[in-house]
Amino acid sequence: MGKTIAEKIISKHTQLKKSTVVAGDVVLVKPDFIFAQDGTAGLVIDTLLSLKSSSARRKLIREASRCGFVIDHSSPSPQMSISKIHNKIRNFAKENDAHLFDIGNGVCHQVIPEGGFALPGRVVIGADSHTCTYGALGCCATGLGSTDVAIAMYTGYTWMKVPATFKIVCKGKLEKGVYAKDLILYIIGKLSAEGANYKAVEFYGDAISRLNMDGRFTITNMVVEMGAKFGIIPPDKKTIAWLKEHNVSRKYEIVHADKNATYEREYEFDVKKIGPQVATPHKVDNAVPIEKVIGTPISEAFLGTCTNGRYEDLYIAATILKNRRIHRDVKFIVAPASRKIMLKAMKTGVLSTLIESGAVVISPGCGPCVGTHGGIPADGENVISTANRNFKGRMGNPEANIYLASPATVAASAIEGKIADPRKYLTN
Repeated sequence: MGKTIAEKIISKHTQLKKSTVVAGDVVLVKPDFIFAQDGTAGLVIDTLLSLKSSSARRKLIREASRCGFVIDHSSPSPQMSISKIHNKIRNFAKENDAHLFDIGNGVCHQVIPEGGFALPGRVVIGADSHTCTYGALGCCATGLGSTDVAIAMYTGYTWMKVPATFKIVCKGKLEKGVYAKDLILYIIGKLSAEGANYKAVEFYGDAISRLNMDGRFTITNMVVEMGAKFGIIPPDKKTIAWLKEHNVSRKYEIVHADKNATYEREYEFDVKKIGPQVATPHKVDNAVPIEKVIGTPISEAFLGTCTNGRYEDLYIAATILKNRRIHRDVKFIVAPASRKIMLKAMKTGVLSTLIESGAVVISPGCGPCVGTHGGIPADGENVISTANRNFKGRMGNPEANIYLASPATVAASAIEGKIADPRKYLTN
């Protein structure tokens, strides 16, 4: 019987005597990399410290080279209580020889792939729900709770139920003004927020192959918004080129599904029929064609996050905003996903274009996405954001409304002060 990508990768990371595992098996898995971010690391560290009395003769992290901490969610710290957590993370990482990505490095879901810790054929777990992002590189990556991550750091293993797999084929070519974000919002809208609960999702088709790596990260980043365990795009020449561009020298293994792999469900989408999408408050699967919300007033626009803070996203927005100004009633906030991306955007003039349009550029990191700092909206304000979630209170104020869209739609809306179709700003 043929195997899916998830079944193959997990099989190679178990200690079972049987050669392969199948969907439904519960196994012990040895992850290649384990991490936590500043929103979850406090509990991870507290759990590890609680084990200290029984482990006085050993370090609390079994293999430090496979573990890391990222300070990105409230970076730099906006208040004293968070500053204490940040120092706790810094000290613990130093004492236990773990990798540390401090303030200004960027979002965990960008700096970990950039650093070569997420690679084809690997298993990565993190105390963050959007760890599934790394599946764009052809690996099995998923978010776990802080306690599970702590135990994995302590023992070197975690338990995992092998997920069944959905196969999604995206045929055709995306039309001008339609991007990876529109595609994944459309798919989530069709499958629903619980449509792929605890499944691995493999993506195929011309539309996926045409996406560059930035677009592919957007796709896999959001599979958790339909409940998925993994989102996986099989590696190809673009994947290898991206790894070379980022000077990744660690060994990896490209894994493909067997031709006769068993899928629980298969979906096919003709992407030529998809236009710009907007997820309306307060659910991600409230995805609608932009025509249904055009003209909705906005007070804040946000470009960034682990979904759309990459160079391509900034470039797309800058293309629309060049020689234009944002609306006087709009706060336009930009947070590059990493320092490397910010520097590239500086060198190419993309950042200058955004700033000249009226944007406020903040430190690489999560920014206002999680609602701790960097642009918390006021009561009654509508926000259009490139983030992955629009739950009530997500950006720090339950009395605000969050609309999710592509970088192009966010940029066009920032110009008009209302939700706007980006296609009229694209001439090429």
